Amino acid sequence: MAIRETVGVDGTPLVYSVTGDPDARALVLLHGWAQSSKCWGPGVLDELAARYRVIAVDLRGHGYSGAPDTGYDDSAVWAGDVDAVLTAEGVTSGAVLLGWSYGGLVICDYLASNGTSAVDGVVLVGAITSIGRGEAGGKVGAAMRAAIPGAMSEEPREAIRALGAFGNALTGPPEGKGAQSQALFGASLTTPPRVRAALFNRSASHDDLLRSLDVPVLVLHGTEDSVVDVSAGRHAAELIPQARASFWEGCDHGPFVEDPERFVKEVGEFVDNLG
Repeated sequence: MAIRETVGVDGTPLVYSVTGDPDARALVLLHGWAQSSKCWGPGVLDELAARYRVIAVDLRGHGYSGAPDTGYDDSAVWAGDVDAVLTAEGVTSGAVLLGWSYGGLVICDYLASNGTSAVDGVVLVGAITSIGRGEAGGKVGAAMRAAIPGAMSEEPREAIRALGAFGNALTGPPEGKGAQSQALFGASLTTPPRVRAALFNRSASHDDLLRSLDVPVLVLHGTEDSVVDVSAGRHAAELIPQARASFWEGCDHGPFVEDPERFVKEVGEFVDNLG
């Protein structure tokens, strides 16, 4: 695995890892709110890297990337971040963008600004595609509602209590997943509170983009997602012309944690069928 760095349009350092055959199709992984590129787990990354050139990004404000004071409310800045990584890696065509949760919104920011010339397909995993009051593509679930506004607090006990409302939302049944659950919880806590807050202090509607997308999209969403309501996934699947939907019965917000083998299989089948 190679760890690399580029800069966004505002000079923010963006850190990402690259794994797999450099000549294989680029699969760009964008994590969710208050997480990092480590969220996927080494097993999933290794399995995907055996088939693709996996580029796992730390979004601005997360992981090892820079955390500027501003820019989180600007779709053009998010789009510029994705473009900066693709440019740094020389990816000009054939990429597949995979976004979990907030990562789906970042993908939409990029596509709205840059189009699909470098992209052959998109995977939306428990993702939002819009954000703001009344946006069907951004409807959150009970665990997310319970975490706000405490999850943005700088007071440790309040933040820990609020983020604890996620419970098993990111892992599903906790048996055998205690270490991964703690790692995900730790990533949430190490994301600066001001960043956790800033990511929600924006509005963006991408319904028109979804209606006009000219590449295939896999919408993968748990029916019991308590962070991003399943209705957000169904909304995207209904709008996107070339959408393929996979709704996992009884699954919460982390499909790749609950059933990594199924996740890798479904993503692989989708990507390989792009031609």
